[in-house]
Amino acid sequence: MKTTNKGRRRFFRYLLASTGAAAVGQAAAHHTDTHFEEDSAHHIVYQLNKADPTYISHILFSAGEMLRKYGDDVEIVIAVFAEGIHLLGKHPLRPIPLDLRQKASSLAAYGVAFHACNNTMKSIRWTEKDIVDYAKIVPIGVDDIMLLQEKGFSYLSW
Repeated sequence: MKTTNKGRRRFFRYLLASTGAAAVGQAAAHHTDTHFEEDSAHHIVYQLNKADPTYISHILFSAGEMLRKYGDDVEIVIAVFAEGIHLLGKHPLRPIPLDLRQKASSLAAYGVAFHACNNTMKSIRWTEKDIVDYAKIVPIGVDDIMLLQEKGFSYLSW
């Protein structure tokens, strides 16, 4: 399966170089599986719970750097809840810059998993149709982080 992911990542690098980030974002919207089930050497879960563009930018940049350094040897999950959920909204209710939404989509195309908290979604009356296709909806965002830590994921919070 790792060769498939490496091939997919090479394809997305080619796509990014030849057509730009917008095309990668569109491709990512139709591709939801990651290499999450594989046994990678490194595992990290980021907490993203604010709608502040600078905060979001730092987390997405860090996740991208981890991917660049470790490639297929790192499993990355970005656990999104509270005000951060707007990053994953098809039509965010808070101002999330388009470039950050495209960056998240691009990272998803490279295998970064985005987990959306269903409790948060319910609190703003969102359903699955309101969330980007690449997001995985989890019942409780904080519970998701705890369970990932119990599986050996390092937890990172800004």
